[in-house]
Order: sequence, then C-alpha cells, then structure tokens
Amino acid sequence: MIDVLIAGAGPAGLMLACELRLAGIVTVVVERHAQRPGYCRGFTLNSRSLDLLARRGLAAPLIAEGWPAPQAAFTSLPVSLGLADALTDHPYTLGIPQTRVEEFLEEQASRLGADIRRGQELRDLEAADDAVTTTVGGQRLRARYLVGCDGSRSTVRKKAGIDFPGTDATRYSLLGDVSLADPEALPIGVSTGPGGSVFLIPRPGYVRIVTDDPHPGAPVTLAALQSAVDHALGRHVQLTEPRWVTRFSDAARQAKRYVHGRIILAGDAAHIHPPAGAVGVNVALDDAVNLGWKLAATVHGTAPDHVLESYHTERHAAGQRVLASTRAQVLLGNADEKLQPLVDLLTRVATHPGGNQAFAEVVTGLDTTYDMTPAGSHPWIGRLCPNLRLTTASGVTDVAELLSPARPVLIDLTGRHAMRPWADRVDVIAAACPEHPDLEAVLLRPDGHTAWVRGGDGDTPEQAIRHWFGR
Repeated sequence: MIDVLIAGAGPAGLMLACELRLAGIVTVVVERHAQRPGYCRGFTLNSRSLDLLARRGLAAPLIAEGWPAPQAAFTSLPVSLGLADALTDHPYTLGIPQTRVEEFLEEQASRLGADIRRGQELRDLEAADDAVTTTVGGQRLRARYLVGCDGSRSTVRKKAGIDFPGTDATRYSLLGDVSLADPEALPIGVSTGPGGSVFLIPRPGYVRIVTDDPHPGAPVTLAALQSAVDHALGRHVQLTEPRWVTRFSDAARQAKRYVHGRIILAGDAAHIHPPAGAVGVNVALDDAVNLGWKLAATVHGTAPDHVLESYHTERHAAGQRVLASTRAQVLLGNADEKLQPLVDLLTRVATHPGGNQAFAEVVTGLDTTYDMTPAGSHPWIGRLCPNLRLTTASGVTDVAELLSPARPVLIDLTGRHAMRPWADRVDVIAAACPEHPDLEAVLLRPDGHTAWVRGGDGDTPEQAIRHWFGR
C-alpha cells in the first residue's frame, strides 16, 4: 500500500512529492515519459512562486541561475507592471527554463526519498472507499490517495469521471522555437504587419516566435509557422533550425471537483487557460504547496475532515481567478475598436502607481487570500505572511527559515503561548520582532498563509489550531 501515488512528473507532481516527503508520506511518482522533453514550455517563475519556494529553502539556488526582470509578465497593455512596491520578498519575475525547474524539483524530491518512476504510464484506475487501485506500466499499484498531475489531457481526470467544463477555443496560435537566418530581420517584442502581428522572445541560442494560426486544422510544421509569420508581416522572414513547433488556443477549462473521494487533481489536470501572463508553472506550484500539508495530515490521521476539502475550496476559487485573468489578457491583447476604450481606461489605471501595484499583484497571484477560521480583521489573515525578521534564543532567523520543514508555526512574541497539547503538530517559536512591536503572536499554516494574528485583542490561537490541525 502506497500512501500517495502521483501521476505526472511536471512542476505540480514534483513539488507535491517534495511536500509529502517532508511530512514522511510514502510517495511514488509515475511519469509516462522516460526522459524529460527536449523542448521547454515555459521560462517564468513569478514573485508568488519565488515567495513560496523560499519558504522551503528552494528559491535561492534557482534565483542564482535565472535572470530577474523588475516587472510582471504582462504584455496586454502598453505599460509595464512594476513589482518594486508589490507585497513580496521577490519584486521581480525570474526567467528560468521550466525544464530546469523540473530537474531541480526532481533532485529535491529524490533526495527526500520520493520514488520517481519514469517511462511508466497510468492507464486505468479503480476507486474504493479506502484506496485507489491503478494499472501502471503493466503492474497493479494500490494507494491511499491518487493525485492526477498528468496535464491537460489528464488520464486520472478522465478515468475518474470528473467534469471539465469551460469555454472552447475561439482562437489558435502557433509557437516555434527557431533561429532567424537574418538575426536583424525581426526585433524583440511585437512586430505588426498587414496580416497581424508576430511576437519574438529571445532565448539562449534561439528565439521563440508566436503568431496567429490562420489554418488551425493543418499539421503543425515549420512550413506552417513560416507561412503564418510571412502572412502576418506581409514580408518574408526566413526561419531555420526548428527545435519545437506547437499550437495552442485560448480554451479555458476547470475541473468541477479538485477532490473526488480519494482522487485529487492539481496543475494542468485541474485547469487549462491561455498562456497569457506565463502563469502555468506558477499556478501548478501554488496548487502543490496548498495541497501537500493537507494531504499529509489526512494520511497521518490528524487533519479534521474539512481540511482536505479546503484544498478544493481554496484552489478552485484561485483557479477561477486565473482563468478570468488570462482570458481578459487575451481579449485586451487582441482588442478591436469596440474594446479600445476599455484598453485606454485600464492603461490609465495601470499608469497610476497604486493601480500599477494592484494590477501586478493580481496577475501574479500575490493578492491570493484564503478564508480563515476564526476570520479575524488583521490585514495578514488569509494572506502569505511577510517574511518577518525574528530574533530567538538561538539567533536571528525569519519566517521562511521557520517554515522550511513544512510544519505549522506559532510565532510567540510574548512568551504566553506554550501550546503543549499540539506540540507534535505545531512548532512554537519564542521570538522578538522589533519591526512590529504591536504584534503579540502569529499562527502560520505550513503553506505560509496566516491563520491567526494577535495584536492586543485578547483572543487565543486554540480555535484556529483546532480548525486546521485537529484536536
């Protein structure tokens, strides 16, 4: 009996494996591809993802390899969205290949003891009240829980019969990683012509070309991309050395249920959306960090019944916001004359410092807030807690370091909260925080979101602890 079987070794599956192994959960990851693909889908980690990774001690190595940009990946308005004033420890977007992020997470998951099996495809499943039995690589595997992180065409989602409602594609685009015969023939960014526009993004040793697909039923080839680029620009720009050519659309869908008995969905298996804003990898990581501690506590038998369900409640709502944001960006980027007044209005808002910050936080997920019990009125409640700098008897530390084991943390700034009945589940840290002298105590979930704050109103953390971590 496996505790948790994860189908798919993409960002969601590998991050989830790391989270589960930190909690001591027996975890097996199966991936149908024997090797990681030679192409790279995405190149972006946003501020929200870096904040989450930092709370596991995983951000710094990736930051050292990537290239930061001080704005959000948002190209639908003629103004950049700066991150300098955003509520984040990482006020930039990090350029780094998705393949490298996956490789790094796989190394971490393996180091923590996850069993990662490549070249094994999940083909069938049978769900019962106490386990899920699967057919993987010709073998039968039985797990307490099965998590589908197996992409937009998820076998897990289909076999489990989970509905995937949404909007069908109305527009198709071609994407190609190629070289230019004449590197000066096309500038970085958007170039327009009589037939449309072409978006060029520089990559190490090649360029990424994106343009509308005038023939979405045709095979995806370099010749098709060449024809589409020439049609858009009204002139010939020779493309050579294709590394990867693919088609994508503006379809947007979301699983009706993220938690279906002992079957759970995360990442692209749970939602698909246009690639606007480059949020795909980031939402997958967010799903995994939210799910990991809840699923681990459920397997251990310490979580109240509603905790695993809260994964659906919290991340389904977050997914709805992502679908709305990406669809809006597509509309703005393809605005006709009827929508131009809206583009002008949003551009004015984004030009205002406060509006710019709000836009940046919304499109990167930095505004993510979950409902907490008790609700509380402190502005941190439900949000990712700032990375407070703390002084303890052992020296100087911060919130990110305290959360690296993926356990709940009660930061006690008054010495009044021993919390002995929950010592096996909640780490109590006696500390001082000179930056916030009015703060008395903060309770953090393992995902870093603030569950309870005391600042002189006389309440205690017991209700919040019982709600999230059990009696």
